[in-house]
Amino acid sequence: MGAKEKPNSIGQPVPELPVADVERAQQHYRDALGFKIGWLYSDKEIGAVSRENVAIFFRRRKPPFEPTVHWVFAEDVDASFQELTSLGANIVDPLERKPWGLRQFTVEDLDGNLFYFHHD
Repeated sequence: MGAKEKPNSIGQPVPELPVADVERAQQHYRDALGFKIGWLYSDKEIGAVSRENVAIFFRRRKPPFEPTVHWVFAEDVDASFQELTSLGANIVDPLERKPWGLRQFTVEDLDGNLFYFHHD
């Protein structure tokens, strides 16, 4: 690419998480994480949720499967922690400053997928 050429714009990646039951995952993300249910294919093999500019796809897998890990930057990690706690999210690691310098907490979903919410 030349010095004056600008790269094409690409969108934000959309993770596809393995889940045992797509509808159950959608309902959990709605109720415990504040997402909106987007769509569900008629065979219930794949569906989606969204929250602001974040979308997540779910695909039904037969357990056991490898859960996924996602790092989520939170502009106000204290407010995010309070909100998700009040919604009943499964906080498996409380909000604290980690030895690597980030203030961070961890949420685990019904299928073992992990979300590390963090701020510098």
